[in-house]
Formats: sequence, structure tokens, C-alpha cells
Amino acid sequence: MAAGEWISVSAQNELIERELNVERRELNLNPADETEELAAMYVADGMDPDRARLAAADVMRHLDDALVVHARTELGIDPGRLASPAVTAVSSLVCFLFGALLPVVPWFFDVSGAAPTIASIAIAVIAAAAVGAIIGPIPRTMARQVLIVLGACAVTYGVGQLIGINVT
Repeated sequence: MAAGEWISVSAQNELIERELNVERRELNLNPADETEELAAMYVADGMDPDRARLAAADVMRHLDDALVVHARTELGIDPGRLASPAVTAVSSLVCFLFGALLPVVPWFFDVSGAAPTIASIAIAVIAAAAVGAIIGPIPRTMARQVLIVLGACAVTYGVGQLIGINVT
């Protein structure tokens, strides 16, 4: 998972850099068109047309600043705040390791019957609800996280039943 995150974020950053290079070239080759484009975006956002032209001309005086503003308004990105592949990969590794290990803990104990299964599901549901509470609007994200975990459990159980592998 960590390697996948590294590759994904690296590819995303490379795509963004390519788009920034296209924008940088346009700013150098067609500054008047880029100024008009920026002014039009400001007008579309509700700015008075005369003020929009003045603001766009002001931004365009410094090409580095103009690139940042164009990247934010046209591409929806901040060139100075791209995701770090290393941080993303390490975060993914830790989260997936922790998330995969928690529900397995009940199986480390010599307990028979349905107790390990019930405890494993309970731990997964509690962990999913906790993650939901941390990441967003509590009722909605908690419910989403719990439903995803329960759905994954059901699919995993179903696949195990289909291929004849059961936990005993």
C-alpha cells in the first residue's frame, strides 16, 4: 500500500509540474492573454470588471506570483503545497498496518467459539467509528466508515465461503 501511495503521489506531482510548466510557458509567451484570462476569472467570481483588470495587471507584474495565482484559479492547486510522496507512503504504511492488525488481536488468544469473531468485528467497528469521528462530520463519516468496514467483512466472509476457507 505504501509503495502504491508513493507512486500515486509522485505521478500526481509530476502531472501538476507538467501543467505548471505549460502555464509558465503561456505566461511568458502570452502575458496579455493570460492577464485577460485572469481578469475574466475575477469577474466571474463577482469582482467589478475595472477592478478585476487592475488586480490581474497587478498580479501579472511578477511572473512567479502570476504562476501561483493562475495555478490556484485555473488548476485549483497551490504549487508550494504539493503532497510529499514519502510522508504519504509512511502514513499509509502505518495506517494500514495498524488497521489490519487491530481486528486480528482477538485471534492471538486461545479462545474458542464465536468470541474471537465477535471481538474482531467489534474492534473493527469501534476503530472505524473512531477514524470517522476524527476525519469529518461525526455522524456521517462515522456511519460511512463503519458501513465500509462491515461491507468489507461481509465480502471477505462471502469469498471465504465460496472458496471453502473458513475461520474456526
